[in-house]
Amino acid sequence: MSNHENEPGHGHSVAAWAAVITAIVGVTIATLGVVLPDGTLVTVGSVLTVLSIPMGPILAKLGYGVNRETSSKK
Repeated sequence: MSNHENEPGHGHSVAAWAAVITAIVGVTIATLGVVLPDGTLVTVGSVLTVLSIPMGPILAKLGYGVNRETSSKK
């Protein structure tokens, strides 16, 4: 049996959701920029995708991560 008491809550936080959604939006915009040859869309999408990488840890340190005090326990 697995022990759910020490489960870190992978992806169950505002920080994780914000980072993943930003990455998806960035990749989508960059893909549209490649399909519709537009360098501006490629650049904007690439910047969003790269900015999504540190977004999760930064938001977690600001209190929006899994270990926040207001997190709901199921």
